[in-house]
Amino acid sequence: MTGQGEQTMTGQGLDQGDRAPAPTISLEASETFVATPQVRRIADRALVYLRAGYPVHFCGPAGTGKTTLALHAAALRGRSVMLMHGDDEYGSSDLVGSDYGYRKSKLIDNYIHSVLKTEESMSTLWADNRLTLACKRGNTLVYDEFTRSRAEANNALLSVLEERLLTLPRTGPQRDGYIEVHPEFRAIFTSNPEEYAGVHRTQDALMDRLITIKVDYFDRDTEVQITRARSGIPAEEAGVIVDIVRGIRKLGVTKQGPSLRASIMIARVTAQQGAHARHGDLVFAEVCRDVLGGLTVKVVRGEEKDVQATVNEIVARQTKAGRRRARGNGQPVGALAAPAGKGA
Repeated sequence: MTGQGEQTMTGQGLDQGDRAPAPTISLEASETFVATPQVRRIADRALVYLRAGYPVHFCGPAGTGKTTLALHAAALRGRSVMLMHGDDEYGSSDLVGSDYGYRKSKLIDNYIHSVLKTEESMSTLWADNRLTLACKRGNTLVYDEFTRSRAEANNALLSVLEERLLTLPRTGPQRDGYIEVHPEFRAIFTSNPEEYAGVHRTQDALMDRLITIKVDYFDRDTEVQITRARSGIPAEEAGVIVDIVRGIRKLGVTKQGPSLRASIMIARVTAQQGAHARHGDLVFAEVCRDVLGGLTVKVVRGEEKDVQATVNEIVARQTKAGRRRARGNGQPVGALAAPAGKGA
């Protein structure tokens, strides 16, 4: 997950009658979780809506930390979390449940030796899936990238979110066709914009039930703190990396990105290689070109060279700017020189 931190997940136990361990997780914020004022504002808004009984929907570009925000908001509720990921192959049974076999029983009554009585019966075996389990237990459902599932697969959510009733097939365990949703059940959704590949347009009736929070790229301070927390590099070097990524993003050479995920990638690899985000470090420059080089596949063929040249130019400019800032802060010149073997 990319965003303002990570969550520690712990599995739960077995439910009576379940075929497998209950797929719920307990969440705790890790030491690398970054809660800047911007992050706290978004999480607090989401928590207010959840406490009022409304489902929350985080919508925004890839790499903006929507999933991490959703898990953080779920963790603040203090209840077990049911995690689902949207899938184009999903049908309603993948959310609600389905039959998975039969049980056959046979009774032979030979109490009177001259009379043999035989009775046979067959019953359908039913397995609840994640939506049903969450509704029964009062979990917080986190449905990540729910628009990757087809609209008809998510129809079961309509009555769950509005009437607080989950409709089940006639073959299910509830012969009356529905179950009442636990009063503590809440739902958090995330999605990417509709123009993304593999994203389906969801039904208006479902969107009308959600409170949508638009999640865009974080401010510079938040991105620097996240990059530093997720890589362990010094704050000044994290700032150089974030400025490179934000500079390319601001130019708009592609419709999307690069995101905070690119900053974390560059920072982690740079730290692992023993390199530094500063002017003259050839390893750092190569890492930047490789991580950000994926932008060239998102533009028309004739413009690939221009994009690569732009990446090289911004990397050089920002590393030089970082060197000047360090000098202005009174750091010794030796601390900014390229290390041996990494270029002059």
